[in-house]
Amino acid sequence: MAHDHSHHHSPILTNVNRAFQVGIALNFIFVIVETVVGLRIHSLSLLSDAGHNLADVAALALSLLAFKLLKVKSNQKYTYGYRKTSILVALFNAMLLLLSVGAIIYEAINRLLFPQIVVGTTIAWVAAVGIVINTLTALMFLRDKDKDLNIKSAYLHLMSDAIVSLGLVAGGIIIHFTNWYWIDSVLGILVAVIILFSTWKLMRNSLRLSLDGVPPEISLNEIKNTAMGVKGVLDFHHIHIWAISTTENALTAHLVVDEDIHPEGEFAIKQTLRHQLLHKNIQHITIETERRSTDCGEHACNATLAHSDGHHTETDTKSKPLQH
Repeated sequence: MAHDHSHHHSPILTNVNRAFQVGIALNFIFVIVETVVGLRIHSLSLLSDAGHNLADVAALALSLLAFKLLKVKSNQKYTYGYRKTSILVALFNAMLLLLSVGAIIYEAINRLLFPQIVVGTTIAWVAAVGIVINTLTALMFLRDKDKDLNIKSAYLHLMSDAIVSLGLVAGGIIIHFTNWYWIDSVLGILVAVIILFSTWKLMRNSLRLSLDGVPPEISLNEIKNTAMGVKGVLDFHHIHIWAISTTENALTAHLVVDEDIHPEGEFAIKQTLRHQLLHKNIQHITIETERRSTDCGEHACNATLAHSDGHHTETDTKSKPLQH
């Protein structure tokens, strides 16, 4: 059996720390401004957007915490450290946003039944500030948004906030010129719908990873085809792939080679396969070798299972191996 533990700290961890800190600070200040102004002019659209932004501040803070925990070293009780925290945080963020959708829609329906007078120009000016803040902070995550689920979550939250703020600007101008105060409630519902659409995929993916499902960007069939394409591989089965964090994936599988192959040849096959799987975004690889005559069950091999070299090999493609 061969293990490949690539325990590295991606450069994105340092790149996004400042982005998270700036995003949290600016958005929290903006939440206070929206809340104060929204209460003074009785604007549901501003108050609902403040609630949305407060949820985003919490999401950003939790994501930053998750990235900090990624740096915590593994120990005897948590052999992968606290990497899974990043997945749980992504799931919690999605659930938090979905709860805010329900609250916003409930209040918006009440306001549609009983509209209140609001100042359109004030809504427009405050929302314009929101466009600037959310766009600038979202751009700080743009480069790394496809490298991690939590970074993508932060980017989507902030960009959706900018779009919502743009809608509030337009709505505030319309209210100013028409006195159609019900538009304030409609804008509140619009906020909720945008949150729902931007959050659904995040919810689905984070739940999938929490249940140790195959990460969305990885195809089980493609992984098997990659293994079967390596010279000397007769079969590749009992494949299990799951996410250790939002940036790292793991695989265990049984590799079948010819019973006559030399141990050095088997080692070379495993090294080649390990290298190719790393390019498929699988960093932690455990391969158990079988000979062609071996009959293995799902959970354990019978007594005829043969290992070519009689020992485990630990390799590290990027940094130090995990200390067991």
